[in-house]
Amino acid sequence: MHAMTEQRTDFRDLLLRRRAELGRSLREMEALCVDPVSGAQAKFGWLSKVENGKPVDTPKEDVLIAVSIGYGLPENVVKAAAAAQFLGYDPERDPSVVWSGDMTTRLIVAHAEEMSDDERRQLADIAETFARRRAQSEGKSDD
Repeated sequence: MHAMTEQRTDFRDLLLRRRAELGRSLREMEALCVDPVSGAQAKFGWLSKVENGKPVDTPKEDVLIAVSIGYGLPENVVKAAAAAQFLGYDPERDPSVVWSGDMTTRLIVAHAEEMSDDERRQLADIAETFARRRAQSEGKSDD
């Protein structure tokens, strides 16, 4: 049974956008999408089906890691997009998880369930501001 839902295209959109940024062909992406630990590879046919919105089986974790490596994307971003598209899970709507706006940072807070959605967003904004300031200060120290 194919698990791709027609409503969500998060994973497809992520791969299409990133491949366009990289200016690479699907054959080139296949060659790059290899997990060196497991040896798993995202194959050309599967990548093509994903990009063309055709039904595919839900990818296993090692294939998602291979995609992350090949596309040069953070593993958690790839997994979040796959979870949204293939499993219908949207971490942005999960009140127990607070993500940064770019979906790369998750805040774990002891009493998050007691916070309102607005309070959790404010906390994520604080964390993003901190991360930006830190990156800026690290950039200055490299000069």
